[in-house]
Amino acid sequence: MGNIFENRVSRVIVSAMAAVSLAGCGTTTAQKERLKLILDMVHHNPGEKRYDSRYNNPEILKKMGYDGKVYFLFDSPTLAVDWDKVDPAICPAGSKYRKWLEERRKSLKNNFDACEKAGIKVFAMSDLILLPKNLVDKERMKECMGDPSDPKTEKYLRLLIGQTFDQFPRLEGLVVRIGETYLHGAPFFYGKIKDKKNPRKTIIPLINILRDEICVKRGKTLVFRTWMSFDTNAKTYKQVSDAIEPHEKLFFSVKYCEGDFHRSHPFSKVLGTGRHQQIAEVQCAREYEGKGAYPNYIANGVIEGFEEYRISMPKNAVKSLRDVWKTGKLGGVWTWTRGGGWCGPYIKNEMWCDLNAWVMARWANDPEASEKSIFHRYATEQLGLDEKDAVKFRELALLSADAVIRGVTTTRGEMSTWWTRDQGIGWPRIGSVDEKRNLEEKDESVKMWERIVELAKEIKWKDETTKEVAVSSCLYGLNLYKIYRAVVRIAYADKRNDAVEASKWISEYDKSWEDYKKLRGQYPNVLATLYEQRYKRFIRDPADAKINRLRKKYAPPKQRP
Repeated sequence: MGNIFENRVSRVIVSAMAAVSLAGCGTTTAQKERLKLILDMVHHNPGEKRYDSRYNNPEILKKMGYDGKVYFLFDSPTLAVDWDKVDPAICPAGSKYRKWLEERRKSLKNNFDACEKAGIKVFAMSDLILLPKNLVDKERMKECMGDPSDPKTEKYLRLLIGQTFDQFPRLEGLVVRIGETYLHGAPFFYGKIKDKKNPRKTIIPLINILRDEICVKRGKTLVFRTWMSFDTNAKTYKQVSDAIEPHEKLFFSVKYCEGDFHRSHPFSKVLGTGRHQQIAEVQCAREYEGKGAYPNYIANGVIEGFEEYRISMPKNAVKSLRDVWKTGKLGGVWTWTRGGGWCGPYIKNEMWCDLNAWVMARWANDPEASEKSIFHRYATEQLGLDEKDAVKFRELALLSADAVIRGVTTTRGEMSTWWTRDQGIGWPRIGSVDEKRNLEEKDESVKMWERIVELAKEIKWKDETTKEVAVSSCLYGLNLYKIYRAVVRIAYADKRNDAVEASKWISEYDKSWEDYKKLRGQYPNVLATLYEQRYKRFIRDPADAKINRLRKKYAPPKQRP
């Protein structure tokens, strides 16, 4: 296994040195036109405390290379329409709804002012179909309101969109989703969508209504999310694409991978296809991989292709945003600098989110450029590293991506990634996964994390705070992935009913948790909140509870008197 790891590191070092050689050139060929939309959103956890993030500031986004900010669901102007011209009784003066609405409108004005001052455009993500309860109850629309083919629903949906842009003319566009409906921050609304995967009954009629009201009538931008609707079925995507007339202000938004943002999930089969401009969604602080608590550099894999795609996908298949860009379909990039999932970990420093977001935004401004050259610019311009340390930082970042795929699943994606998410660790589904390869890759992941920690300590950071953030977050990753390894090894030992091996790794599991928890006292000012040993939310079979049961199963028999 040592040779495998050494080869891995050699590849990373060669790649890092190549980045330095490219840095002076800027791009490998003549620079082409930037992508049309370069957007970012802070995805606040619905129903929970909002993120206190630098990316809430439009001026920060402008400096990073973004041209638009997407406000999250409950900051959407579609919730702040007063309906007075339609029926004053929908949102009557003096009501709780009216008071809530006026507060929303003040907040929205501040958002618009901030974006206007920074020189970036305002977008808002909106669930559809959401309508005021007073309207739905009065018109007796509870059954039909989720059906865009229904004449009454269409009437009020058109009124909603029209009022939104009339009352908030500085709004550049809506990012619409129908895959999920959250009402945590919309207490005066009903939300519903019928047959969200049905092209004929729902998707096509809805897009045509929105295209007409937003793009054609008002010259504004519509970004329609394909998520959980027509994002993974190529036949369905083609059916929708063929049925909708293209428009210069209409974009289909697609996650770069299928399903949630997991490593080893297949690259999107619909990106680069169809008649419409596409915008690719990228999560920078990944909810299944630490949320920025430790280094996890994904921009290289998103732009140039992850290593698992080179293993699992045909050589000529579209498997990176660069490949999509070459098809001529890529119209934009939409990052989530923060958010996704629920709960923690909660970070105190956004260093690792920043690396992913900065590289993605700068590449979208110049998609001819190599990811390596843009990364080098970040290392030298933003972190102030010299050439030698920029090479080390490149090695650290690329190793983090390699360590994550091996520690959470395998390079062949054999183990389901759903066993760990947010701030919790569940029992891994090892099933028929190749035991030898899986355990070798778990060991390799830990060795990579050990090298990552060495690099973090070797690099001459620009100040002590940055050094402390880097070193502590790398130690966070090392100790967490030691826990992951112990859990997986215990699972295999239990599968074989091997008491000696199970007891050995249960002891290692306990020690890894002990070392992990010590970090909180060592780095109290910069360390992210920790994963919780007994976390249960969204974790069907918590690992710690399972291991506690195995302690009894494999406990040595008591000595007879």
